[in-house]
Amino acid sequence: MLKLASLVAILLVPSLSMAAEGAAEPAAPLDYQAWHAHNDVANLSSLQRGARNFMNYCVGCHSLKYLRYSRLGTDLKIPDKELQEYLIGPGETKADYIGTSLKAADGIAWFGKQPPDLSLIVRAREGSDYVYKFLKTFYIDTSRPTRTNNLMLANAAMPAVLSELQGVQEAVFRDEVVDGANTKVFDHFVLASPGQMTPAEYDDFVRDTVNFLDYASEPAQVSRRSIGVWAVLFMLALTWMAMLLKKEYWKDVH
Repeated sequence: MLKLASLVAILLVPSLSMAAEGAAEPAAPLDYQAWHAHNDVANLSSLQRGARNFMNYCVGCHSLKYLRYSRLGTDLKIPDKELQEYLIGPGETKADYIGTSLKAADGIAWFGKQPPDLSLIVRAREGSDYVYKFLKTFYIDTSRPTRTNNLMLANAAMPAVLSELQGVQEAVFRDEVVDGANTKVFDHFVLASPGQMTPAEYDDFVRDTVNFLDYASEPAQVSRRSIGVWAVLFMLALTWMAMLLKKEYWKDVH
């Protein structure tokens, strides 16, 4: 029995040691900077959902001062009846630009600054990836007036207005020495309170919203790219014809 017990102990020691080493190994930090929106402004269904998201959650504070309701309805193939009923605000017409009911003075009083117009936010932030990451990286910060903060835009005046959908996140930071000084570096999120959507559903929601904002930054970009292909093909054909013409004119000289 003593020999058997000794044999079991010898066999268990390496296993316990390996389990302890595995448990002690820290998880890899969350690389939120590597996230990509992967949105497609040619996806009409996504743009329609994004327009719905914007009108439900964003237009209360933000405007799209370079986009008219009529252009929105035409590009997104939204019938006039639905456009008037669900998207156009009271007292507005199809010919109006998409505005917000929030007064500038109220925005300054509530948030410390007037919420910006979002017509060109995707271009201003060098692409849709930034906006996508911004809407996914709000976290609790009790030191802020809004009680939230953001990894992409530190001390953002905007509160986490989508927390009811995403849930409430806590950010976990780790201590690192950078240039001889102790620095807090983001490690990962912890979901403190779940939202109405699953993570996958919220990702789709944000992607559709960002897709719509990408469209709003240049409503003609899909047709521009389509026309651009034909323009390049025309220039190639014209170049080929010019080379043949040159060859014909210069053959006698040579």
